Amino acid sequence: MKKAGACKIMYAVIETGGKQYKVAVGDELYIEKLDVAADAEVNFDKVVAVGADDGLKAGAPYVDGATVSAKVLKNGKAKKITVFTYKPKKNSKRKMGHRQPYTKVKIEAINA
Repeated sequence: MKKAGACKIMYAVIETGGKQYKVAVGDELYIEKLDVAADAEVNFDKVVAVGADDGLKAGAPYVDGATVSAKVLKNGKAKKITVFTYKPKKNSKRKMGHRQPYTKVKIEAINA
């Protein structure tokens, strides 16, 4: 049985690094590298949508006054991928490696 007037925010959709992520409180996720140190607080103000028990609130393009607070757990680089390009019949080839930098964050609170 629900209490009257008690609305618990269940999830939010945030935009960071050119991507959108569906997050909830307690989630840990890897996002594009942010220029913040480990154990620092970061606030995401580009909240595309907020979902709760009473429905979905979508922004146009963002929800006014909604923020998501997160704690930075660590900064690092992903595993190396090998990129190999070649042009057939031209004796032209190139082998490169790439490690994508990331920031791991834990969602602390969703404020809407």
